[in-house]
Amino acid sequence: MTNTTNSNTMKTKFLLLITVALLSVSAKSIAQAPDDCTILLSYFTEQAKVKNYEAALPHYEKLIKDCPKANMAIYQYAVKMFDYFIEEKGDKSKVNDLIEAYQLRLQNFPEQTKEGDVLSTIAQIKYDNNIGTKEEQFKAYDEAFKKYPADFTSGKSLYTYFSLAVDLQSEGKKSLQEIFDLYDVVISKIDTEKNSLASKLTPLMDKEEAGTALTDKEQRAKDVYENNLGVYGTVEGSVNGKLGQLADCPNLIPLYEKDYEEKKNDIDWLKNASNRLDAKDCESPLSNKLAVRLHELEPSSTSAYLLGKQAESEGKASKALEYFNQAADLESDNSKKARIYYSIAENYRKKGSYGTARNYYNKMLDAKPSAGIAYLKIAQMIGDSSNSCGSTVFEKRAINWLAADMAAKAARVDGSLASSANAAASAYRQRAPQASDIFSEGMAGKTVKFNCWVGGSVRVPNL
Repeated sequence: MTNTTNSNTMKTKFLLLITVALLSVSAKSIAQAPDDCTILLSYFTEQAKVKNYEAALPHYEKLIKDCPKANMAIYQYAVKMFDYFIEEKGDKSKVNDLIEAYQLRLQNFPEQTKEGDVLSTIAQIKYDNNIGTKEEQFKAYDEAFKKYPADFTSGKSLYTYFSLAVDLQSEGKKSLQEIFDLYDVVISKIDTEKNSLASKLTPLMDKEEAGTALTDKEQRAKDVYENNLGVYGTVEGSVNGKLGQLADCPNLIPLYEKDYEEKKNDIDWLKNASNRLDAKDCESPLSNKLAVRLHELEPSSTSAYLLGKQAESEGKASKALEYFNQAADLESDNSKKARIYYSIAENYRKKGSYGTARNYYNKMLDAKPSAGIAYLKIAQMIGDSSNSCGSTVFEKRAINWLAADMAAKAARVDGSLASSANAAASAYRQRAPQASDIFSEGMAGKTVKFNCWVGGSVRVPNL
């Protein structure tokens, strides 16, 4: 009897252990099972990855309703999906869905989303699809730019923002001064983006020029920088084209003459008026009056620069140089400092002091890395020095390789003058020794040094 009882007890314990083990495994399996949101996300992304957007759409609609915070990939794929429906299928009914996808990403993943970028993108979508009035469209861009200027980097959106303002001015809904003020802001933003890109591109160009091959990563980065610089150059040209005749001297001079008496004690107004007349090379007694008045009220970099320009226009080069140097010492804004250095460099270049001129062009580049005009002017001086920078015909012509490289640099950092800079580079290469000259002189692979102001050397290509 005892043996039977013990046997039953052992069986009961064994069964209990098995039951507990099974329950444990079952509980663990349940804990590891994917939840509904994970499954739904998987259904959506699997279809979206292979661009089967018709199949993906129903899953997306369930996700944003039941699992909006499941994963940011929901909204990244959603943008591609709705772009497909709108652009490829021509389904304009999906425009609001596209806008909502951006808004939902911002709402559910604010830490991983730039609000300014979202606002400007939505503004562009509305503009591209004719949603709202021009005033409403402009207001959307204006809000995005003023709240988050650092995030507002789209060249297309910068142009549209300015273009809408000009259209509103032509309809009598904005003043000419408002257009000028916005122009300054937009051009300054473009300059900032160009300078940032050029400062990253320059070391890579220098590395190449030194004969060191770029890594694959560096080459990809260089291609991106050059492409984006080209985009911003195009945008800058478009913005200037849109401003067009509004900022021509026949409009500017009467505008500022009319307001002079009322504004002659307003330093900011004097600066803006003077700078705009100078930028357009407007020849008028008003220019000198503005510069003198500004220097009386507040001797500054701006007033000294403008007096320098006035002296230069009167043929007083030495006096102009004195004012320009004073202006450079007083200026802290890099964009304005670059303009001053350019004026000084031009002063020396026109006098034939090429070495000193190059120093100031380089100062301009230090202040504004995207100033392609500085590279182009240096190229011009190098090309003009061929007869004085070599003892043989071959050496004199060889210097054109340096000029070509400098002109090519200008095109790479400043898309707004890429066409003229590339044409100049091509012309300089035509003037340089050709393959037949290299062969007949036996110069292949050799180095030609320059002892004139240009300095440095160039390695002759191998045949």
